[in-house]
Amino acid sequence: MSTHPTAPGRHPDTLRDRAVGAYLGLAVGDALGATVEFMTPREIADRYGVHKHIVGGGWLKLKAGAVTDDTTMTLALGEAILAHDGQVVPEACARAFDAWMRAKPVDIGNTVRRNLIAWRRTGDPVAPESEHDAGNGAAMRLLPVALATFGLPPEAIAAANRAQAHVTHHNRLSDAACECLIALIHAGLAGRPTDALRAIDMLFTRHPVFVPPERRVDNPSAYIVDTVHAVVQTLGEHDDFEAGLVDVVNRGGDADTTGAIVGMLMGARIGRRGIPQRWLAALDPATHAACRLQAIRLASCVSRR
Repeated sequence: MSTHPTAPGRHPDTLRDRAVGAYLGLAVGDALGATVEFMTPREIADRYGVHKHIVGGGWLKLKAGAVTDDTTMTLALGEAILAHDGQVVPEACARAFDAWMRAKPVDIGNTVRRNLIAWRRTGDPVAPESEHDAGNGAAMRLLPVALATFGLPPEAIAAANRAQAHVTHHNRLSDAACECLIALIHAGLAGRPTDALRAIDMLFTRHPVFVPPERRVDNPSAYIVDTVHAVVQTLGEHDDFEAGLVDVVNRGGDADTTGAIVGMLMGARIGRRGIPQRWLAALDPATHAACRLQAIRLASCVSRR
């Protein structure tokens, strides 16, 4: 992970560019990784050599440039936050996620589905705490929360994350990972790489299970610990957006989500101009436009504070 300082991200133009970079990075990573989701590194190598083009397909049989639940849930959450003037309201999050599910998304995780069905029955936007809900579903969609809470104190950031996360993932490991990822996004937006290193060190100290093994983490599952292992290893090995994204999706496994997370983290640091143009051109135009607009609107909320 680069430790070279860049310009502070609170300048409106810089913040806007990095917010757009984070959103488009997420969508590009999602679209690139979806092709090889659930494949092993050997299967990827046998079929693609090195997978580095947005071509669609995969188990979901996507059109080239299409995205999965990682991006569409993010956009649903962002609209709920914007509708409440930048506040993360649990009931609004639950309604937004439920409307998203009723629209029949191309993919939906089991934990998300189960707890949204439970919300329909109980009306409680806080799912029961469960050790079995340590998936990466809350982490993949947290980007709007990170933008809406940029510059707020830690306790407010943690509360905002719980408001969206606990609708479907009420789990201490999920919470810890989400708070770390939000801190990494904030560090990227602010141009403060040492803050990112501190956030990772804090996660490792408080929850040693997140410390990656020495071996390369291939075929990561949707378990949040596996996801963080793959993401942290990738960030530690690459400063370049393209190299990092190609690395993480070629590990296979839950590649759309690891790709989305690496994409949004690196995109927050480098901005839109650091994302390869061929990937931006390959992205579904409606998705591209929705991501760009939502990023600008959320960045404007921050600038008005």
